Amino acid sequence: MTNNLPRVAYFPDSFHEVNGVAHTSRHFEAFARRKNIPFLCIRAGDREQAFIEDGNVWTLELPRGIFSFALEKDLRFDPAFPRHIPIMGEVLDRFQPDLIHITGPSEVGMLGAGLAYHRDLPLAASWHTNVHEYLARRSDWLLRLLPERHSQSTGKKIQDLTLAAAARFYSIAKVLYAPNIELCELLESTTGRPCFRMPRGVDTQLFTPAKRPAAATGDPFTLGFVGRLSIEKNVEQLVMIHDELLAQGHTNFRYLIIGHGDEEQGLRDRMSHAEFPGVLRGEALAEAYASMDLFVFPSHTDTFGNVVLEALASGVPAIVTPDGGPRYIVQEGETGFIVPDEGFTAAIASVMANPAKHAVMRAAARAYALTASWDAVFEGVYDGYEGILPIHREQIAAAS
Repeated sequence: MTNNLPRVAYFPDSFHEVNGVAHTSRHFEAFARRKNIPFLCIRAGDREQAFIEDGNVWTLELPRGIFSFALEKDLRFDPAFPRHIPIMGEVLDRFQPDLIHITGPSEVGMLGAGLAYHRDLPLAASWHTNVHEYLARRSDWLLRLLPERHSQSTGKKIQDLTLAAAARFYSIAKVLYAPNIELCELLESTTGRPCFRMPRGVDTQLFTPAKRPAAATGDPFTLGFVGRLSIEKNVEQLVMIHDELLAQGHTNFRYLIIGHGDEEQGLRDRMSHAEFPGVLRGEALAEAYASMDLFVFPSHTDTFGNVVLEALASGVPAIVTPDGGPRYIVQEGETGFIVPDEGFTAAIASVMANPAKHAVMRAAARAYALTASWDAVFEGVYDGYEGILPIHREQIAAAS
């Protein structure tokens, strides 16, 4: 990275919530503080309006109002958010950014894109959520009402139309970022814009096997899950694994399911061998990860899987599906397994039956996580910025 870094105004979809965008955004701001980089974060919050100018890092937090509605248990959308445009404009006038970076088509992201256009600033956009796959999953209740011959084609149409709409939105940016190669290739083909990988890092001092509690004879084998308890995370698969293990005669196991969401009560009702401590953060979350033996993550829609990397850092091998981003994190047979839904139970049983292999996988998981650095992630983001800024500066000079 050079010393002459661009002044970035960052408009994240979420910041304080429990999701991948918020997790990455908090680390992006922390990176800017560590490096003393000019960085302005304009975001939504639940408290009163607050502006903080802390050296080179500025933050403007703006409240959502009475017209906001829930998208998830802890994520809202405020259609009246444009009321904050005047204060956004004042802060941008003072900060004088070289570019604006948004994370998606939220009310914050749409305002960021509009402000970039009206101020003739280059726009960067990062893709964090497979909205097309999420909407298709959320439409399952409707698809089940249709005749079987129409259900599959209708689901694909919903996914294709949502992807087309998302690609149209992202094409207004000059440069794009995505968590894995497959998504970068998809975005480049649908938007015509260059796309750079923006994976995730992990705090290996917070998430570490050193926090694992001392084992006692007869302790149950602990299967862990961390994330939103919602249909698009395929949490129904957790119930199927639970029932299959019991049917095979495995009784000395437990699930540790961390998170909240619409499916929580249904999981509680059907899983006798499961504990639900809710949402955990910080040390409590790190200790929970370290107490797990295997991380079970059956999602087909995650673009990366921060929680999978946190599990690996904690010395916990992970089992993931062949779809989405987590498969790029897990090394088959070394740090975990990549299997279809119907293969999860067999993979789990094979690890339970081989303690020596399990110990080797735990060590390999930790070793892999030690190679992941947040600094490297965001240095790559700034490298991507450099590709569009010279072009923009030349256009400004030619117009003046």
